[in-house]
Amino acid sequence: MKRVAAHWRLKGQEASALLGVSPSTWDRMSAGRWESSLSQDQLTRVSAVVGVFKGLHLLFADSMSDRWVRLRNKGPLFGDRTPIDVMIEGGIPAMLDVRRHVDALRGGL
Repeated sequence: MKRVAAHWRLKGQEASALLGVSPSTWDRMSAGRWESSLSQDQLTRVSAVVGVFKGLHLLFADSMSDRWVRLRNKGPLFGDRTPIDVMIEGGIPAMLDVRRHVDALRGGL
């Protein structure tokens, strides 16, 4: 998740919201000072985010693979919001929807 956060240039609050942890926990995690295990909820979140990341890197061969999540999208899933905002606001269901959307763009559905 730390690598994805760096590629997407996530702020600490965005990364923590996507992962479902507090900003201070994210700070400890990203600094390598967190020794707990992820909950099932958090593992699902990581899986969805990594799936979006991987799908975008398979779909785009340039910097668009990391910029896409920051671009406003007028599609019905996004409603003129960025994919990051949609995933943060909608939690796991929205994260999985975004992952399915990216997979569909790649021709996977």
